[in-house]
Amino acid sequence: MTSPDTAGTESAARERSEDAPLRPAAGRSSLGEVCAVLWPPPATVSLRRGPRSLRLRDRDRERDFVVLPSARRPRLLVPAGRRASAAAVRRYGEPGSVTAWAGSRALALALAAGGATVGLGGRLRVTAGPGAGDPGAGTIEAYLRSVLGYEVLVSTHLGAARANRKPVLQLLTPRGQTAGFAKISVNPLTRDLIRAERAALDTLAAGNLRALTAPRVLHHGQWRGREVLIMNALPVWRRRQGLRPGQLTAAMTELTAVGGRRRGPLAGSGYLDRLRSRLAGAPAGPDRDALGDALDVLAAAGPELSFGAWHGDWTGWNMASTAAGLLVWDWERFAPGVPVGFDPLHYQLQSDVVRRRRPPAQAARGCVRDAAACLAPFGVPAGQARLVAVLYLAELSARYLADRQAEAGARLGRPGTWLIPAIEEAVKTL
Repeated sequence: MTSPDTAGTESAARERSEDAPLRPAAGRSSLGEVCAVLWPPPATVSLRRGPRSLRLRDRDRERDFVVLPSARRPRLLVPAGRRASAAAVRRYGEPGSVTAWAGSRALALALAAGGATVGLGGRLRVTAGPGAGDPGAGTIEAYLRSVLGYEVLVSTHLGAARANRKPVLQLLTPRGQTAGFAKISVNPLTRDLIRAERAALDTLAAGNLRALTAPRVLHHGQWRGREVLIMNALPVWRRRQGLRPGQLTAAMTELTAVGGRRRGPLAGSGYLDRLRSRLAGAPAGPDRDALGDALDVLAAAGPELSFGAWHGDWTGWNMASTAAGLLVWDWERFAPGVPVGFDPLHYQLQSDVVRRRRPPAQAARGCVRDAAACLAPFGVPAGQARLVAVLYLAELSARYLADRQAEAGARLGRPGTWLIPAIEEAVKTL
């Protein structure tokens, strides 16, 4: 193998001839879409599938990345440096399962040992144009350096198709330390979600929560017309431990009190008004009509409920239990004034569908059937638990419809195939 220091003109010419310009492409994990956001023209991005020498040159003009597991199946984009690439892989694997953790550790060791220089993963080179160091019109790295005050390298996971998919960057120092995370908007929906998360984190910071730890905002601004939110890195690398009995319940209960709790009728409530308004913004069709009819029946029943705040997407992969406490992230769906019990129901449903791989329609029916047991630790009376579960399924349905998740290709983006049938079935027996 020719070393980077001795690579000659012939080798360089061969590399250029084998490079392919990267363009946005449809489908899951579009590397082209992400690169178009992070390094827009006049920057150019080229992709190579074979081994190549990796070397960081002028930090504002040229950067090299490794595409993992390969250029044909991109799932993770990490900096080319040994320390930074190994650290990026370790951090992305830490919140996952034991199998994922073990795989990421093995891959990190291979990268730290120089695996990228002998062909591990694909090769991506970013070459910036004139003005690359301008924080407002240059590369994303130049902007981050200007607002943070120090050099960072970026890494990102390439996720599945969703309407709210956007680049979430892990920010690394050249020595491989995680400096924070940054979210970048790509459309009006992700812009609004990033702004909502900024507001949520400010609210949580003022709430002095004891049972959980949320990220802190380091910076919120705009770059090339896109919203940018930078948060500190929660210490997910600390020693993990299993949840203590009642720990999750205590954290979710404490969160409901952020902004105050109240009790009142569903009909005429601010929550029902907001839900109807969101549904009205969804595309017309049978799903929207069915959901609207179900809400009419629920409101006419005249129940009184307890209302409080919820995380909005509390799942096992958006939190980590460590020796230092419970770490919880991804607060862009946080909202006050929802029926108490939404967080535990969401946690249960998502665990059933994603981790236990239960058929979605079956899991949605189970969410209603098992609501009394799920919500008993939160003080929700058994007579109200099924109603709260139906409202939660309606909340999730309205979100998917308003966000147009089906149009974006999300796997569970059509509530009419799994959520709404469970709602209609339950409404008949409430």
